[in-house]
Amino acid sequence: MKTPITRERRGQLDRGETEAAHLAEVLAVDFARLMAHVAPTLPASALAPMRNAAKLGITLRMQGAATLLRAHGHGDHAHWSRHASDTVRGWACYLIGSDPALTLERKLDALRALADDPHFGVREWAWLAVRPHIAAEPLRVHAHLQAWAQDASPNVRRFACEALRPRGVWAAHITLFKQEPHHAQDLLDALCCDASRYVQDSVGNWLNDAGKTQPDWVRALCSQWQQRHADDPANSYIRKRALRSL
Repeated sequence: MKTPITRERRGQLDRGETEAAHLAEVLAVDFARLMAHVAPTLPASALAPMRNAAKLGITLRMQGAATLLRAHGHGDHAHWSRHASDTVRGWACYLIGSDPALTLERKLDALRALADDPHFGVREWAWLAVRPHIAAEPLRVHAHLQAWAQDASPNVRRFACEALRPRGVWAAHITLFKQEPHHAQDLLDALCCDASRYVQDSVGNWLNDAGKTQPDWVRALCSQWQQRHADDPANSYIRKRALRSL
């Protein structure tokens, strides 16, 4: 059971002075108050949508905040990506994801630093902000992210996997990978013995997602990996996580 959020702590979050420590704090941020503090030139009338959006899901609020900022001349994602607040840096992710001037590949590249952000929430917003585009063109994204699976940062490697999960959390499903997961096998093979538990969890979850529609393929892949990497503890952990629902 988490400690209740104090009034002082909530005020710090709503003023953008600190980062959320856990999901409950992420969800507790008052977007209207936060936006008034970080963008004080916004007219009061512009904040009304954020007050009315308080009961919406968090992803819709994030999208709405980015739309509002852009509409009022505050759409420079580079400015917000350096803010002390993880929520504000999340808005930067959505500004990138919704920027009509950027190609899909350029959006992904612009998100790379945010995908490697120290804060867990920002790393999630980084892929969620482009998930609709990923779901629409998964093979195009897969081709671009293949090199990311070799990145020195486990956060970037994890992004390459998590962004392409067939089901994911709070995200549109990727129909192609639900039905034909073999299209992503080269990326999964590149990560199948990753030393980072953060990446291992993502790979295992990716396969667990695929196993809901293509269990035989997942079993076959895990069997191949067991033969090739029988003594690798990372791969053993991934296989166990992948097969946990089968």
